[in-house]
Amino acid sequence: MTGAGIAAARSSTAQLAEIVPQVEDVQWELPSACDGWRIIDVVAHLAALASEAVDPPPPDPSLPKNRERYHDVRVDERRGWSHEDVLDEWRRSSPRQLDLLAAAQEPPRAGEPVEVPGLGTYPRHLLANTMAFNVFCHLRNDMLAPDGPLPFTLPEPADDQVAPAVEFMLAGLPQMQGPELTVTVNRPIVLDLTGPGAPTVTVLPANGPTGQLTVTPGADATTQVHSTALDFIAWATTRKPWRDYCTITGDASAATPFLDCLNII
Repeated sequence: MTGAGIAAARSSTAQLAEIVPQVEDVQWELPSACDGWRIIDVVAHLAALASEAVDPPPPDPSLPKNRERYHDVRVDERRGWSHEDVLDEWRRSSPRQLDLLAAAQEPPRAGEPVEVPGLGTYPRHLLANTMAFNVFCHLRNDMLAPDGPLPFTLPEPADDQVAPAVEFMLAGLPQMQGPELTVTVNRPIVLDLTGPGAPTVTVLPANGPTGQLTVTPGADATTQVHSTALDFIAWATTRKPWRDYCTITGDASAATPFLDCLNII
């Protein structure tokens, strides 16, 4: 199970809670590093995810199927709210979300498949890693300097925060973009990640025209993409250009289409 995922989600959420009281009213209106979102909109996004986890809304077929556009809609619904109303929703719903995720770490529920619309299907216990990824990524890449506008610092992230976030990203990699990404991989590609939270995995081509990519542990190919795990969180979500953070050994032409297409949400 992913006890590490819930621990990482709690840790990053606690760090965000430490930052929130330091943010001045005018700073909530500053543009974040997440295109189109202010700092308060980033928190609104996390609050919306938490609220939907603890009190799922009824299905609405009019909502966008594309997950990024879906998130934009949920943020837009909160743009008229006061800063305090957004923060209140986040403070109220996030602890309940963490409790629900913690309860999903034990059998038999832990292994149940759960579809996350627009992102794929995951064992229920891995949903803790989605929160770990979301809070970590948005806080450190979109809100805080040097990429975001908030001039606050946090301790350097260690394995226990980074690894669960990367684990979710690798679980989502074969699913989120479907055939769009699948067709870019014709030969195995190694992602050789280093630093805190870093695994080394091999991305294998789909087995047949309707298959998915497969991500397996270890280095099982000569074409290898080298990066730190922290940088992977930034470039694999298209926040940063991969060419600035990766080196390729082996056949670069085998890896480049995959890297150009990859976009973990």
